[in-house]
Amino acid sequence: MAVIIASLDGSRLPDAADSDELFPIREVSRLTGINPITLRAWERRYGLIQPTRTESGHRLYSKADIDTVHRIVDWIERGVAVSKVAKILARDDQQAESVRAAQEETEGHEWAQWQIQLRQAVNAFDDRQLDRLYNQIFAAYPTTVVFQEILMPLWNQFLRHQGLYGQASEWLFFDAFLRVRALQRLQLACASEKPRVLLAALPGECRKLELLVAAVLMSSDALVTKVLGMGQPFDELTLICEKTHPQALVVFSNHSPTHDLPQRLTRLAMTLECPLLLAGDASDLAQKSLAGSPIGCQGNDGHLMQRRLQGFLNGTLDT
Repeated sequence: MAVIIASLDGSRLPDAADSDELFPIREVSRLTGINPITLRAWERRYGLIQPTRTESGHRLYSKADIDTVHRIVDWIERGVAVSKVAKILARDDQQAESVRAAQEETEGHEWAQWQIQLRQAVNAFDDRQLDRLYNQIFAAYPTTVVFQEILMPLWNQFLRHQGLYGQASEWLFFDAFLRVRALQRLQLACASEKPRVLLAALPGECRKLELLVAAVLMSSDALVTKVLGMGQPFDELTLICEKTHPQALVVFSNHSPTHDLPQRLTRLAMTLECPLLLAGDASDLAQKSLAGSPIGCQGNDGHLMQRRLQGFLNGTLDT
């Protein structure tokens, strides 16, 4: 059944499907925490959002527009200038479109169904059902698909939508569950005698689960990833590598790289006896500035991280 939405001036808007519900700017501001002046500026100056208009000119935003606002805020909080966000969103949308196309040819519908069941378990704070679903998903798909296509997209949805009562608790519940499960997988892998790679986060530049999942995705039959504690001092990484002799050190960040990061990484690389790589969204953003340096860029795509790491260690992937 179509939804009729009244405009601010009392006139009727064109019919829209339930999934295409539209919201006035004041409601979008309430849901996202971004004031209307800023929302208008993002539209006019940067073209980041393109709301529809009523006949009288009032802006109306779709649920996709609201999601875009959350994505913009996420990148700004990571230190990316608003003037650069449009390019990043376009890149992410292109990657998402490629994933959707692949899903349509494979298990995309099944993945969405799993997410619906997971969401229901989280909404009910049912850890037993969540655990059953988690085990069933791992029995059906490879690790990369589980985290990259099913679990983390849902985790991000919960993270970005915490404006209503109970939503913050739902995200915390799901986040805690996934952190425990990811850590269990890493601990089991690290108990083996396989060569190790060390993974350290730049302080304050990613969430714990993002780091743990990156470690899971980097690990392979030939290598396991050891995660250093959150808040690990950058200037003590050399000491740890001297004592543990890893195959490589990977530094992880999901924030926009600071202007001095390439120099800091280059200085660190000169003190190490093992290769140094940068992973996370920062590695894509810093790729040009690191070109020609000894630091490898690993990215943040679960389908590529393991392959790039192995290629870099084998000398078949240039920096």
